[in-house]
Amino acid sequence: MLLCGIVITMTKDELTVEDASFEDAESITEIYSHYVLQSTATFETEPPGCDIIRRRIDDLTQYGYPFLVSRDENGKVLGFGYAQRYGPRVGYRYSVETTIFVRPDSLGRGIGSSLIAALVDECEKRGFRQAFAVIASSEPTSVILHARAGYLPIGTLSGAGWKHGQWIDVFLMQRKLGEGNDTLPEPPT
Repeated sequence: MLLCGIVITMTKDELTVEDASFEDAESITEIYSHYVLQSTATFETEPPGCDIIRRRIDDLTQYGYPFLVSRDENGKVLGFGYAQRYGPRVGYRYSVETTIFVRPDSLGRGIGSSLIAALVDECEKRGFRQAFAVIASSEPTSVILHARAGYLPIGTLSGAGWKHGQWIDVFLMQRKLGEGNDTLPEPPT
């Protein structure tokens, strides 16, 4: 919030993070469409519609992955984040890729930090052991956000993406979830 030229960040009392619902799909679609069309934060080039977003929420949550939204005190969705399996093979079942997007007009208010903290917490509760972030080099703020959340740089994929007429490097970052690979995973119940 801007008050007399001073930037005020939201307090945790004014901000909630909770599970996304199908009713949130319209807000999520609006937020994500901006990034698809205006940035290189995602390499998707055509904004998905609400039906696709609803399907993504359903697909991820039905397989035990968190899909969260951040709301202001009036219930408006200010951002979203989710985790998905890092790779398609069964050997990746304890590793997730985390993703966060915040409304462009709400950046710098602590929303991304709250979302990533809640997302990491949910992943740990669900027994995941490693989290990866795949970040376009054109998004240094995302690198800082993830570093503050305990992610460490592990590599760069040179020219891995092509969008808006340019090659884009991708940074890989990783953080241990819970005991990480220090112990064996819990057997399935």
